[in-house]
Amino acid sequence: MKSYVVLISGRGSNMRSLLEADLPGRCAAVISNRPDAAGLDYARERGVPAAVVDHKAFAGREAFDVALAAAIDAYRPDLVLLAGFMRVLGDPFVERFAGRMLNIHPSLLPAFPGLNTHASALQLGVRIHGCTVHFVTPSLDAGPIVIQAAVAVLPGDDPARLAGRVLEQEHLIYPQAARWFLEGRLRLAGGRVELDDDPARPAALRVPDTPWPSP
Repeated sequence: MKSYVVLISGRGSNMRSLLEADLPGRCAAVISNRPDAAGLDYARERGVPAAVVDHKAFAGREAFDVALAAAIDAYRPDLVLLAGFMRVLGDPFVERFAGRMLNIHPSLLPAFPGLNTHASALQLGVRIHGCTVHFVTPSLDAGPIVIQAAVAVLPGDDPARLAGRVLEQEHLIYPQAARWFLEGRLRLAGGRVELDDDPARPAALRVPDTPWPSP
């Protein structure tokens, strides 16, 4: 059976969705860069080993990356899943896990990489927002896209309301992407995503109807 490691920095809601999805693989560990991350307690309650590599204990990013990579390698995972992991990882770390590390990002990439995606979307007046699962590459939030889900931006939305609807979709598409990888259907080849046919995969992701007025 294949295994995976989840990296978190906070409450770990996407980590929860992964653990509750009955994936065809074993969660070998949940690792956080913050000792107070609430998601660690949930992992322990599920019987999943929970570890901490505190970034504040290291003089710089390179030393932290080396320690984190060693902690991950100790579990020999087939897949590494970034689930709200709020640290920028250096190129050597990313290259070490190339082709077997996924991230969930709260926007329809390539739009709105980085932080504050929901506020940025509202400020620019977009009508469609969403989330993206992508392979991690050295360029921040620019790796090959695996799956996306969209939500309508509704009148009266603020960043918190919009984030809540996007998060619901994150909890659907991240387990789906992880499932594909663990089943051997998903791979990165020559910098491009390859996904074998899956009869359970929807032909398209639809945007919910919205009462947004016409211009």
